[in-house]
Amino acid sequence: MTAARARAVYRYVLHRITEHPDADITYEAECLWCDWAAEPSTDSASVDVECMSHTGRSGHKSFRRVRTSFAVVVR
Repeated sequence: MTAARARAVYRYVLHRITEHPDADITYEAECLWCDWAAEPSTDSASVDVECMSHTGRSGHKSFRRVRTSFAVVVR
């Protein structure tokens, strides 16, 4: 009797990652000099305006900005 040999089969499927179409993108910012933080928003311009207003009131010029989105991998 001859033993059957298993043969490996490799299948490659291309994938890509993209932003989830139904999820909102959220923008946030916080001052690097104090505990101030902008109100999170789906509008980046409103967060930037809040940062500039904070600079005008406090003189603080450095911020950490965060853009949060949700991703999905698709074939």
